[in-house]
Amino acid sequence: MAKPVIYIGQILAWAELHRRRTGRWPDALDGRVFDGPGLTWMAVDMALRKGLRGLPGGQSLAKVLHAFRQKRHLHYLVPLTAELILSWADEYHQRTGTWPIATSGHIPEAPGETWLRVETALRDGLRTLSGGSSLARLLAEHRGVRNLGDLPPLSHEQVLAWADAHRARTGDWPAKKSGPIPEAPGEDWSAVGGALYDGSRGFSGGTTLAQLLAEHRGVRNLGDLSPLSYEQVLAWADAHRARTGNWPTGTSGPIFGTPDETWSAVDAALTNGCRGLPGGGSLIQLLAEHRGVRNRMALDRLTPEQILAWADAHRARTGNWPNSGSGSIPEAPGEVWSAVNAALTNGNRGLPEGGSLAQFLAQHRGKRNHKALPRLTPERVLAWADAHHARTGRWPNRNSGAIPDAPGEGWSAVDAALFVGVRGLTGGESLAQFLARCRGARNRSALPPLSIEQIRAWARAHHQRTGTWPGRNSGPIPEAFGETWQAVHFALRRGGRGLTMSSLSQVVRELDGEPARRAGRND
Repeated sequence: MAKPVIYIGQILAWAELHRRRTGRWPDALDGRVFDGPGLTWMAVDMALRKGLRGLPGGQSLAKVLHAFRQKRHLHYLVPLTAELILSWADEYHQRTGTWPIATSGHIPEAPGETWLRVETALRDGLRTLSGGSSLARLLAEHRGVRNLGDLPPLSHEQVLAWADAHRARTGDWPAKKSGPIPEAPGEDWSAVGGALYDGSRGFSGGTTLAQLLAEHRGVRNLGDLSPLSYEQVLAWADAHRARTGNWPTGTSGPIFGTPDETWSAVDAALTNGCRGLPGGGSLIQLLAEHRGVRNRMALDRLTPEQILAWADAHRARTGNWPNSGSGSIPEAPGEVWSAVNAALTNGNRGLPEGGSLAQFLAQHRGKRNHKALPRLTPERVLAWADAHHARTGRWPNRNSGAIPDAPGEGWSAVDAALFVGVRGLTGGESLAQFLARCRGARNRSALPPLSIEQIRAWARAHHQRTGTWPGRNSGPIPEAFGETWQAVHFALRRGGRGLTMSSLSQVVRELDGEPARRAGRND
């Protein structure tokens, strides 16, 4: 039975479906044809080539896609020349500031071309090029671009001259990470170090930049330091203690009396196990073991009983319970209250996590914890205020000190809680505003407005009662509870409480019709 006829249109439809599903056009090796019953792309390509299944023959899948869908075909690529490639490279350099390499991607000036295809053509002699070249060689020859694959030879003398110039310019000898070498454009110390070690660019290899500088310039080579011993390190530590009064740490800087040693290098050698030391330790561990120095990374375990004993001793000595800022603990040399607080908070040194020194003392000694104060209610605050008023004849304010009816409480803390809205209170008002609202107490920050007529009436009553006109020192005004002539005087002088700027003496003159001295010398 004859196989069904295939049409070019069908092949193109199958190819477009393939591209939608895979992201590329098919070739003869892509296996089964999507939506092509029993067909493979190899069979389609063979039918196009041999003229099978109604096709004309002499074609191929690649040729059909090139003719009808403009897919690139190696047999139809435009010839390349050095001049054409160089023109694309010049455009790339102008656009990016760098020269292209094989991995620089697509060439915008030549749709479908990539720098990798250009590199392959230069190397393999494709598309009319002679071969045996590369993009790097072409740019080095015609544009003077540095070819990393064909660098000029180096010598020890040249490298040392560059190192001397680096030292003169910066004050330090170069290392592999010192970057570009200004005296040799295109060169950098990393490449020089690599050539010394790899044996390229005329070097024998097996040497590092550090070894070269150590041999010819006496520079300390951190990779080839002299061995250390515990005895040597302890001798340096004893000398440091004698000179400074403190034991050294890893951050104590250079070691006095040595040309280039530092405490950080010694600590690293003790930790990492180099320079003849076994490793796994540290400077502080060595000093703790051999000199009894306190090691903060290996502190003794703490117990609640121990902390409470120290706290009781602190209270007996100072009259106060300790807090995290109370400093050292005389009963435990080396211990401080901040470290105890940290151990309680973080749950280390054998203590459970999640507390603090304040919480611990609140739980075990009933100490007031300012971060966990009991709730307040308006009724409770008013009861304390009424008691204060009954005891002193005055309403409390934020500066009235401790509240005898509530040990540990103070009026400043109550005022803050009322204003901020903590400890169960809604917030937004001060103690003065609260007492003014709930007890009618006079609030100096929100005094009622005054008027000249009101002041005149009080002055006439004062004159009728005393036979003299009032002055600033005439005391309280019986007709206005809470008011004083001094407060009225300042309100007039400052233009406050709804008054225009004036003076008490001016008001009195207008009433008396005589000079202000009638008010006496009080004003």
